[in-house]
Amino acid sequence: MSNKKSRGRGGGGGAAASGDGHEDLARPPPLQAVLLADSFTLKFRPITLERPKVLLPLVHMPMIEYTLTWLESAGVEEAFVFCCAHSHQVKEYLEKAGWAGKSGPGSMAVTAVESHDAISAGDALRVIYDRGVIHGDFVLISGDTVSNMSLKDALQEHMDRKKKDPLAVMTMVIKHSKPSILTHQTRLGNDEIVMAIDPETKELLYYEDRADSSHLYVTIDKDILTNNPTLQLHNDMEDCYIDICSPEVLSLFTDNFDYQHLRRHFVKGLLVDDIMGYKIYTHELRSGYAARIDNFRSYDTVSKDVIQRWTYPMVPDVISSRDCSESRLHRQGIYKASADVTLSPSAQIGANSVVGSATSIGDHCKVLNSVIGEGCKIGKNVLINGSFIWDNVIIEDGCKVSNSLVCDGVHLRAGAIVEPGCVLSFKVEVGKNVVVPAHSKVSLLPQPSNEDSDEELEYADTNSGITDSPPFSSMRSNGDQATVPLEEDELGTSEAGTCGVVGYVWTSVDTGIVEEWRQSIAPIPKEKLEELRHAASDDDGSEDESNNRTLPDKDDSSDSVVDDDDHISKFEKEVEETFQRALGGGVNRDNLILEINGLRLAYSLQHADCAGAVFYSVMKSALVAAQSTNDTLLKTTADALGKWKDLLRNYTKTVDEEMEILLKFEEMCQETTKEFSPLFPTILPYLYDREVVSEDAILRWAEEKEHADESDKVFVKQSEAFIKWLKEAEEEDDEEEE
Repeated sequence: MSNKKSRGRGGGGGAAASGDGHEDLARPPPLQAVLLADSFTLKFRPITLERPKVLLPLVHMPMIEYTLTWLESAGVEEAFVFCCAHSHQVKEYLEKAGWAGKSGPGSMAVTAVESHDAISAGDALRVIYDRGVIHGDFVLISGDTVSNMSLKDALQEHMDRKKKDPLAVMTMVIKHSKPSILTHQTRLGNDEIVMAIDPETKELLYYEDRADSSHLYVTIDKDILTNNPTLQLHNDMEDCYIDICSPEVLSLFTDNFDYQHLRRHFVKGLLVDDIMGYKIYTHELRSGYAARIDNFRSYDTVSKDVIQRWTYPMVPDVISSRDCSESRLHRQGIYKASADVTLSPSAQIGANSVVGSATSIGDHCKVLNSVIGEGCKIGKNVLINGSFIWDNVIIEDGCKVSNSLVCDGVHLRAGAIVEPGCVLSFKVEVGKNVVVPAHSKVSLLPQPSNEDSDEELEYADTNSGITDSPPFSSMRSNGDQATVPLEEDELGTSEAGTCGVVGYVWTSVDTGIVEEWRQSIAPIPKEKLEELRHAASDDDGSEDESNNRTLPDKDDSSDSVVDDDDHISKFEKEVEETFQRALGGGVNRDNLILEINGLRLAYSLQHADCAGAVFYSVMKSALVAAQSTNDTLLKTTADALGKWKDLLRNYTKTVDEEMEILLKFEEMCQETTKEFSPLFPTILPYLYDREVVSEDAILRWAEEKEHADESDKVFVKQSEAFIKWLKEAEEEDDEEEE
């Protein structure tokens, strides 16, 4: 550690002390980063009792590998990895993966900072301060973050502000991400955050990550409103948890031992501190990707974003860790290891799936929207849908795994069924024909009776403490392990699982099974969405104060009113994000219409607006598919329209709604996705053949263009032959009727 410190300060102490090292003093210190390899929460238990969260595989690579790779690509020269829980595993990985000890131009030096006393992020930063390793501005990030953004603009903004105002100590990276109007959560499973931001300076004035969504208002200090007449209030921003910090941030944590949580204590503390006057600013990410894996739903979402290449170049066929074999990208977003994959000719690997090396998949298996690790043995007639199967897992014949996470070494015996939302921790065994109920968490380790709070350490001493009994009737065998047979009515099968489940079935301490859907890998149940939709409708119709809610068609924080174009643009972005989750399996197709309808109600729009927004999302998915595969744009468009035609038909009940699709297609070809422009006359007949748009809509569209400017007739002229054919066919029909 001392060598790092000496090198960072520019050589020998004598030269610096004598004042002769003018060049060293003029050169800014290297860009540094502090990476927290502990999340200090319990959300990934019971898995994190055995392995630190940052080393959990995300599409075959440890989460921390994505974070370190991005930091190096972003120009960070020196990174300090703070580790506490399972620190020996983290340090061993850094050595094995080649991060520790790296040096030289273009490479990032990585040093582990170990402490066994820290129980919060605040404690971690106090340790970093005590070690004296940070010499200038630094990037503060968690080791469960995936990004491909450029740091250049955010860094420059931060530096420019500091020159003008030394009290500007932090810049937080945020991005637009409107939470669902039904669940009040983002696509990452995080609760909505309310922020107040000065629109001119981008200063953060208010931050609340625990807003009560049952109320349709927030409470803000009147002084904030008085002193900032142009304040903008947002509930459509997501915190990326990427911060650019001045060294004073570490000093502030050292001076305030009550600062534990980065946001709830430090950020909120600075915002209400009138004495010191320190300021926090925001940088909105407008291009690029950034997301933190905070819970199981975000694990699912980010995994699918990686597979669908939103994180490029942080994708499996471009970067790989030393522990993982290289993957190759095939059509439909399917990744397979370069060697040693054994697939039965009758096995089906669906779109957006990944298969690791040394894995065998038997006859008549279906793997859909799933990630299969290395060294797995999948038997015959197995269905794996929307799930994550880690390494060396054995799944025998006839098993079914739906929207669940299965850790290393798990063994599912023949006929076992794992229902949506389950987490099977390391080496758990599930007996023959046993059904593991939805949202179960099973581990070979007992559940501690006194759970730490969300502010505290991810891990606990597994050798001590009283354990809770599993929630099902159980019998003891094999020493301290619990064999848990489930009741016959719970199984839904004639065999009541004589082998049961080898492991402890954990309970949810805070919310119970009722609220597990909020941060689960499994899609939100249809009945829950219906319940939330009815509740939202009742609230909207019963109280006038619902108008005070920070809905996207209101700007509660300024005198200006958002114009219609911006309003529609935000709605379309929300629909696109919802549609992307459906593509990745995060939203059940049956629930997709419910979510889109909820957005339509929130924005007070019509079915025609939905038609245009959904069409845009479908066509955009075709464009992305063409860019990431060897297929032509025409083929991916035909595939997408064929797959989603029923969804489009749901919003094209009238000619006006069909017209909206044609107008939206024109707009896309002229502005946002010009790649479709030469294909317009080919795709138009396809829309007609698939009954997405009718003859009446096409002829009316052409008729309305007759007196338009020449620039508005481009696509009508391109489609003249087809329009002429439609007119002649209509005339022939009229003659036959006469």
